[in-house]
Amino acid sequence: MAVPVEEAIAALSTFSLEDDQPEIQGPGFWVSTERGATISPIEYSDVSAYRLSLSEDTKAINQLNLLVREGKEMGSVLYTYRSCVKALPQLPDSMKQSQADLYLETYQVLDLEMSRLREIQRWQASASSKLAADMQRFSRPERRINGPTITHLWSMLKLLDVLVQLDHLKNAKASIPNDFSWYKRTFTQVSVQWQDTDSMREELDDLQIFLSTRWAILLNLHVEMFRVNNVEDILQVLIVFAVESLELNFALLFPERHILLRVLPVIVVLAASSEKDSESLYKRVKINRLVNIFKNDPVIPAFPDLHLSPAAILKELSTYFPKFSAQTRFLTLHSPHELPPREAQDYQRHFLIINHIGAVRAEHDDFSIRFASALNQLALLKTMDGAGVEFAKEVKGNVYDMVVEGFQLLSRWSARIWEQCAWKFSRPCKEPVSTELHEPSSFSDYEKVVRYNYSAEERKAMVEIVSYIKGIGSLMQKSDTLVADALWETVHAEVQDFVQNILATMLRTTFRKKKDLSRILSDMRTLSADWMANTSKPDSDMQGFQHGGEESRGAFFYPRPVAPTAAQIHCLQFLIYEVVSGGNMRKPGGLFGNTGSEIPVNDLKQLETFFYKLGFFLHILDYTATIANLTDLGFLWFREFYLESSRVIQFPIECSLPWMLVDHVIESQNAGLLESVLMPFDIYNDASQHALVVLKQRFLYDEIEAEVDNSFDIFIAKLCDTIFTYYKSWAASELLDPSFLFALDIGEKFSVQPMRFSALLKITRVKVRKYTLYPLWSVCHFSIVELIRLSSRFLCELLGRTINLRSLISERLNKMCRENIEFLFDRFESQDICAIVELEKLLEVLQLAHELLCKDLTLDSFTLMLSEMQENVSLVSYSGRLATQIWTEMQNDFLPNFILCNTTQRFVRSSRVPPVPVQKPSVPQAKPNFYCGTQDLNSAHQSFARLHSAFFGIPHMHSIIRLLGSRSLPWLIRALLDHVSNKITSLEPMITGLQEVLPKSIGLLPFDGGVSGCVRVVQEHLNCWQSKSELKLEALRGIKEIGSILYWMSLLDIVLREVDTSQFMQTAPWLGITPGAEGQAIQFQDGEDSPIISLFKSIAVTSVSNPSFPNSSSFRVLSRQAEAADLLYKSNINAGSVLEYSLAFTSAVLDKYCTKWSVAPKTGFVDITTSKDFYRIYSGLQMEYLHEAVQVQPGHHGMLGDSVAWGGCTIIYLLGQQLHFELFDFSHQVLNVAEVEVASTTSANRNSHFLQGFEGLLEAMKKARRLNNHVFSMLKARCPLEDKQACAIRQSGAPLHRVKFENTVSAFETLPQKGA
Repeated sequence: MAVPVEEAIAALSTFSLEDDQPEIQGPGFWVSTERGATISPIEYSDVSAYRLSLSEDTKAINQLNLLVREGKEMGSVLYTYRSCVKALPQLPDSMKQSQADLYLETYQVLDLEMSRLREIQRWQASASSKLAADMQRFSRPERRINGPTITHLWSMLKLLDVLVQLDHLKNAKASIPNDFSWYKRTFTQVSVQWQDTDSMREELDDLQIFLSTRWAILLNLHVEMFRVNNVEDILQVLIVFAVESLELNFALLFPERHILLRVLPVIVVLAASSEKDSESLYKRVKINRLVNIFKNDPVIPAFPDLHLSPAAILKELSTYFPKFSAQTRFLTLHSPHELPPREAQDYQRHFLIINHIGAVRAEHDDFSIRFASALNQLALLKTMDGAGVEFAKEVKGNVYDMVVEGFQLLSRWSARIWEQCAWKFSRPCKEPVSTELHEPSSFSDYEKVVRYNYSAEERKAMVEIVSYIKGIGSLMQKSDTLVADALWETVHAEVQDFVQNILATMLRTTFRKKKDLSRILSDMRTLSADWMANTSKPDSDMQGFQHGGEESRGAFFYPRPVAPTAAQIHCLQFLIYEVVSGGNMRKPGGLFGNTGSEIPVNDLKQLETFFYKLGFFLHILDYTATIANLTDLGFLWFREFYLESSRVIQFPIECSLPWMLVDHVIESQNAGLLESVLMPFDIYNDASQHALVVLKQRFLYDEIEAEVDNSFDIFIAKLCDTIFTYYKSWAASELLDPSFLFALDIGEKFSVQPMRFSALLKITRVKVRKYTLYPLWSVCHFSIVELIRLSSRFLCELLGRTINLRSLISERLNKMCRENIEFLFDRFESQDICAIVELEKLLEVLQLAHELLCKDLTLDSFTLMLSEMQENVSLVSYSGRLATQIWTEMQNDFLPNFILCNTTQRFVRSSRVPPVPVQKPSVPQAKPNFYCGTQDLNSAHQSFARLHSAFFGIPHMHSIIRLLGSRSLPWLIRALLDHVSNKITSLEPMITGLQEVLPKSIGLLPFDGGVSGCVRVVQEHLNCWQSKSELKLEALRGIKEIGSILYWMSLLDIVLREVDTSQFMQTAPWLGITPGAEGQAIQFQDGEDSPIISLFKSIAVTSVSNPSFPNSSSFRVLSRQAEAADLLYKSNINAGSVLEYSLAFTSAVLDKYCTKWSVAPKTGFVDITTSKDFYRIYSGLQMEYLHEAVQVQPGHHGMLGDSVAWGGCTIIYLLGQQLHFELFDFSHQVLNVAEVEVASTTSANRNSHFLQGFEGLLEAMKKARRLNNHVFSMLKARCPLEDKQACAIRQSGAPLHRVKFENTVSAFETLPQKGA
């Protein structure tokens, strides 16, 4: 069933088109169908139509171009050749009988490779013969045929370049002769059984001579050329053309320039070796010009990892051409490795990009702005109706000029990279310095020329210039369809202006009486003038134009997007050359020199300008291919020559220049380079395209693909690590106390410099497709905000796969966040409970970093990750990992080994008692980004953490409440109360044991004995405990732990009340609770809605009555949710007390032991002498504890701290024995006696007799009495015995105040149900 057109259009409108996205990556090319090409797509078969007698020239051009294509394939075979011998198996002695079979198999393997070398040998012989014949045909003194044309000269130069490169490769590849020697050896073994092997042996000998002779191809070419000694003229023409083209650098792109530089020294040697008149060369081209060219470029790129040196070529060839060896000026040139230090420094300043990056940066910025402005003008022109012809011509001409400038910039920048690499290869690092300890002491040659030959600043400059190349290329490629017509119209206008106006003027003036030249100019007009461009002109104008331009003004024509063909440009260049040279190849001077010419200087200049414009038109017309050629940087990956010389299969990724650039961007953390961090992967795309399309070697593509897989994985890991570190540092810096930073003179080192990760984090897809990767690089000056907004989706293509980069980063950052939480928990578990503050701070830093990341990425909820790491995801799980660890830490370390200081409200670790040994894991180690990001920020936060590391108090309790929350805190409370119950149970036999040995009768202390007598009486009473020292210590420790837990609950109660008060102040206005006249809370009357309910109800009513609201039902849902929130928050207003709950629980536990610890007197009166209740036991323990603390070990009070008083007094109070304790406590009685003694003596001898030796004991007793009174007063306020009530805890974790329960332990074994 067909889909209606309207629905199809509507569906199309929902698609997200990538064309609307900003181009912030390198250029990518899909299927290309161009209207023009740099070479004729029909092999110049249309040249014959122009009747210029160029059939021989055209035939020669096509033959040479075919040879060039074949030669490049031969070069690919040689460059990618790898030794087969390394892979051949070696037979052990036990298998020597199979030696013949091994030789046969080896021969068959090597014969396939040798057949390729034989093919190269045959091809070079054929190519040399054809090139020599072509030169001889066009060098005859009598002019029988027209030519050679400029296109023909270029074809000759390109074929010469191919031959030179083949010869250089053959000389450089040592594996080829090595394999051939094995091949010849196996041939000798296997050919014993063959017949008629003479021809094969002759062929082998020829191949051996070819492979072993240096410059064999060039020597063969020399022989072929000078069979008939008449090629000097064409060689001199080639030299003149090359020299002038190199000196007029603006007319060349870098591939053409490198061709001329590689070929020129070889042509000079061939021309100078002529037995005819070789000195005539230096009459046409001064030797100084040649020397300057060779000196300006001491190294010339030939292959990705091979270079040529003109000086080395000239010196080496001088041994083969004795006549050339007389040219001492050429032979005194220095090779790169022979340069004196001063000259080497000068060349280094020239070749290294770092010395030019400032100018390159300025060129890039200036061109980007002007090119964007030209595109804007062109887009505006297309929207204008009736725009003037002159205005349109100006705008389109400006676009053309910008495209030409862009090509020249790309060519110049790419040439700098090629030439810097060639310089680096020629000047390896002499003393590499490794930054890694495990590096071997010896370094490979490739490491010396690549890995250790680029400084950090040079790598930065490389990243920048490659990014500029890819950025400008992307910008120009994106505008292809926009500028196409403008370029074609401008080219058309340039050609028509020249042939219809300039040539017409020349015909009327300069060439009026020169019939031969006038004929050539007329031919130029005939083959390229577009008379159809004048059809829209008025008739009067057309008549004037058709009369040959007799009027003084120039002819007027309308530009059309009809550019000349390659054949037309070819013919026009030939005709201009004919006009200038007159067909004389021996013409003195240069190509456009004025020596002996009758053409005026101005006309000659116009001809020269148009001649070079014609050469550049071909690059303009082949727009896409030119950009692809100028932005191809795949050569930076190839290393075939060094793989062979180093005898390794492949180099590690650290030696790969593309990965070195990526790694530098990440490691340097340069904010300006981060946006181009994906750029070097485009080099892998260029390399893979070169491997498959040019070199045609699948194994190279496989190696590139393997490295891309590895490097991309490492890149993601390092990038995520950098992002995580940056956001952790940012969060840690934000959480530092501003007053702390203000007080520091070095506060700026704790600030974090902004890094622009946002653009990277917005990439939703990295489409990895064959051949082309778009690197992340903004070619225009977008602000980072615009970049984030505009680059929300774009493709990044590499080797045939599509990768969601944003998803990869999110996935890894989720993993890193979980690992960070896991590490923090492991770190906390290896420390004591005082580290809870540090844990909270570090989790707070991580949470803020997570929030900052979530602005650009979609990460898992931090609460969810925290719950997962705490193993607290289940709905019925209340004891998470952190709560369990806190409880374990309190049970094993805190309660036994920490003592309470009641004055400071802090627990500190006891230093005077050997701590109970606790087995803890070692503190885990991690990178700084798992703490606070950087070392400085780690130190700053550690200084705050150390303030809380030696005690436990209110700050730690705040941290526990925030970390555990309402879910796990009730579990921890109940665990601690269960511990109290267990401790009381364990105390029961200890107390019973102490009760049993007490004297049957202990009366009041006598006043007549004084303090010393009272103390002696007490000691006599307690001597019965001498054999119970361990029991006494265990009892005191048990009481101390009970007191520590109760005081811990009081701190928890204080903090919870702060939290409840804060929440109440925030929610009260919304719940309609207002303060009364006396400070009490006044609620709304029943039936009256609270403000929050009224607000949402009014909104819901308004939404229903107003039809413009898009979704009124959502407001009704909000109204119902407001009612639920009102009930929830009102029910939590009257929160209870955790301390009261704990005291009630303890009271219920003690009820089981009332019959043993608080025996009711049989007489009904207070039992003074025979009582063995708990208060009597605690009084004795306290007395001995105080006495030992003063007499035996001064300062021994720090052994147990103030927790003993809290535990003992709480049990006494809950057993109802407070008054008994205050009346009959031994220390109270001693203090009463001391007060009486002090009052009855004079001040003169007060301390001399009565209290001598007991000052410390009495002072300790006074402190104990003050502490006991403080505890009793607090207990009376929080748990009055006359109204014995209990507190419970709600399911939400909030205490429920004053709920009546039967005062038994069973009442606390389960939490009360809601509403109970």
